[in-house]
Amino acid sequence: MPLTGIEIFKLLPKTNCGECGVPTCLAFAMSLAAGKAELAACPYVSEEAKSKLEEASAPPIRPVTIGVGDRALKVGGETVMFRHEKRFENQPGLAIIISDAMDDTEVDRRLASFKELQYQRVGLTLRPDLVAVKCDSGDAGRFEALVARVKQGCDGNIILMSGDPAVLAVGVKACADRKPLLYAATRDNIDQVAALAKEYSCPVAAKAASLEELAELTTSLNQAGVKDIVIDSGARRPRQVLEDQVIIRRAALEKKYRPLGYPTIILANEMADNPMKEALIAATFVAKYGGIIVLSDFQGESLFPLLVLRMNIFTDPQRPLATTEGIYDVSGPDENSPVLVTSNFSLTYFIVSGEIENSRVPAYLLVKDTEGLSVMTAWAAGKFGADTIALLVKKSGIGDRVKHRKLIVPGYIAIESGGLEEELPDWEILVGPREGAHIPAYLKAWKP
Repeated sequence: MPLTGIEIFKLLPKTNCGECGVPTCLAFAMSLAAGKAELAACPYVSEEAKSKLEEASAPPIRPVTIGVGDRALKVGGETVMFRHEKRFENQPGLAIIISDAMDDTEVDRRLASFKELQYQRVGLTLRPDLVAVKCDSGDAGRFEALVARVKQGCDGNIILMSGDPAVLAVGVKACADRKPLLYAATRDNIDQVAALAKEYSCPVAAKAASLEELAELTTSLNQAGVKDIVIDSGARRPRQVLEDQVIIRRAALEKKYRPLGYPTIILANEMADNPMKEALIAATFVAKYGGIIVLSDFQGESLFPLLVLRMNIFTDPQRPLATTEGIYDVSGPDENSPVLVTSNFSLTYFIVSGEIENSRVPAYLLVKDTEGLSVMTAWAAGKFGADTIALLVKKSGIGDRVKHRKLIVPGYIAIESGGLEEELPDWEILVGPREGAHIPAYLKAWKP
């Protein structure tokens, strides 16, 4: 039975140092008991207390890592039902199916799609995560050859899909160093698949015909020493799958029911007969509450919206996306190029930099750290005023890059121009447009 907040508090160092992110050890203990914090956040807890608190501090949905290195995918670890309660922790992985029944041309096309369909947005690289290698031929040798080909042909994480433990065994041998997900352990093969997972230290997916059977499978896997589990309720009708996802999340978070406290895998490819319907189903489970979502194929017009949706839902609602403070060169500026200043709210940065590019006038964009706030909000909060902008101009070294001394500030903070002239007596302060769309016309009239 999980420890209460008071029982956890008794095992903490009681320093009230605040380094865990909350002001007191009692508050941290309550967060641990509610599954809204991790014990690792406390730097002073003793080893003895750690061993006693493992169960209480573990997230109600176990985090599971698939793959290795920089591309490793972490799923699970969730602590809330709804994003606004805190945040969602680990975004779901998107996977493409490649079957050993496909010809070489189709395999090459899908591998190329996996590698090429990636996008830059608000300073982030959005791309899919996994290749699901499926044995449809029943030929273990053919499956092994395809796994080796996928491993060599892309850097994505791998899911091995077969109900035959002998086929999974040859597949995992071909890519054991990539720590693939073994799909799937069922009532009929659980002992063999569990042994494979333990031998190669790989995560395993458990597939059942009902939630009750699923709980039995995860319990058996745990008893066999397999801890990293992804679960599949076996449902394939979207409505039933959605109901199962909500029940699983609620059981794990609210009832602390450990047998269902694992990330899920959604086979959207088995729920629709056309790509657009499949994309709509996938979008549903990006929000509710897929850990891995398998698609039959990747197409730019459906993959890109899914990647953007995933990014938006799994962004911390309490921490806006922000760009690093500093000087940004836009279109190759020189010593006579204009200097503009803006806040580090990512959307603001990309709008302003995009409009500078549209103007075809090379420029320097000076970005001030405003804790991710937009221009007007940062100004109202006292984070984007004459004193802070002047300090940035002085310490950034922008004066060493240009001959002129002209600084263009956003029109929304024109009121700060006088203060800036006092703070920067060597600079001429110019008031730029209020709206980003007016930047191109403004810059075309620029004279150093």
